[in-house]
Amino acid sequence: MRVAVGLVLCLMLASVPVASAQSDSNEDEAWPGDPIDSHVHMTWAALTLEVNGWADDYPDIVDLADVGESELGKTLWVVRISDWSMETKANGSVKEIVYIDGGHHGNEYLGTALAYLSAKWYIDGWVEGNQEAVDALQNTEIHVLIMLNPDGNDIDTRWNINQVDLNRNYDHYWNTCPTTQPGSSAFSESETAANSDYMNTVVPNADLYVTMHTGVWIMLYPWGKWPEQPQDWELYHQIREDVNQDISDIPIQNANQGLYPNCGTSRDYGYGVMGYPTFTFETDDEQFVPGSIENLNDRLGEEMDVMRYLITNVWYWRARLDVQSLEIMDDEITIDVENMGQASAANTSLQYVDSNGNALWTSSLFTVNATNSSTVTLDAENLSMTTDGTWQLYYQIRVVESSRWVAEPINQSVVATVVDESSNLLIGYGLFNPVSIIAGFVLVTAFVHREESDETDV
Repeated sequence: MRVAVGLVLCLMLASVPVASAQSDSNEDEAWPGDPIDSHVHMTWAALTLEVNGWADDYPDIVDLADVGESELGKTLWVVRISDWSMETKANGSVKEIVYIDGGHHGNEYLGTALAYLSAKWYIDGWVEGNQEAVDALQNTEIHVLIMLNPDGNDIDTRWNINQVDLNRNYDHYWNTCPTTQPGSSAFSESETAANSDYMNTVVPNADLYVTMHTGVWIMLYPWGKWPEQPQDWELYHQIREDVNQDISDIPIQNANQGLYPNCGTSRDYGYGVMGYPTFTFETDDEQFVPGSIENLNDRLGEEMDVMRYLITNVWYWRARLDVQSLEIMDDEITIDVENMGQASAANTSLQYVDSNGNALWTSSLFTVNATNSSTVTLDAENLSMTTDGTWQLYYQIRVVESSRWVAEPINQSVVATVVDESSNLLIGYGLFNPVSIIAGFVLVTAFVHREESDETDV
């Protein structure tokens, strides 16, 4: 089938100027495009040939998905990259998911190019045995929709063919900011409808979403509508500190303050509706130097360094709570919790559950801040324990209300054995746990011996 697609596209490419085929090998490796109208430009047809070639050449790591069509019927391709021989990480845990899209605005070619390089870097790295790339693909799925607006791309315009700004067409406070051409309604355009459908059905639990644009050299995080910092400001500020200290001095700001008020964007939809940590990555607008084409690996090298940091460390872009100890004493439970992630967990509760995962008891809510350890004391007056009960934490992995909830079991080995000496009763570590039962027998035996001894003395 891909051969047939290739033949059709070759006919379409016949109209491309002959000069476009005369670039040297370095240029071909960097970008399958041509200088047109002061832009480094890649047509949808050239992209289609490229991504189908990746899928044919590297089936072990590249899966190509047709996720919809543009208004003019051009296929929207998502390149999915991972070590597909492994369904999970080596330790059995699920892989993190990164979602990237480019080309919302058809004339922002360096943004599209950065999405392209974000796929190509990991493919090339895998082939070359680059350990960073190998580790990433064994632990992560990277989904890249390189060109969301192929119609606008091919006619060199910001808008899609209906003259709609696709990055104002999402269902998050749609058309509530001063804007132009947001469409007749949220998701009125086939391109944005397809993108949101992919988010909701294929990557609903993505651990990072980056949408790539061109205009001002800056990285923008939510919100575009409001100047206030987002609920997960700790996460965004920590990423900014790490990037600016170790990688790049690119500005990283709230979108409303760093650029201008903007609503209906994919970034704010990704954060406010899907619960992803999201960025708009803007490259500068110096897209083409007359008379030369700078190799994109050099031209966007610093931007790729930032992307590699975000992907390499994607495991940290949420709250990750680890209970160090759990102690039951009288009617109180004290737990020590370490947050190994860089987002806070504001709506956390401790739960005692049966073998089917049904909550038999739930504590009041508490907060564990980002990269922090907390000791929390909880009222356990109504706790009733069973033979098969276990403990878990139930919490949202980020502070924003749209973020997903997780139920994570607590290792039974950290649950402490506590004796209430005043009543000679053993509590904690599960009343019917073998250790508890043995210790209980020891206490009872000691109590009986003491009673017999007292009777003998009398």
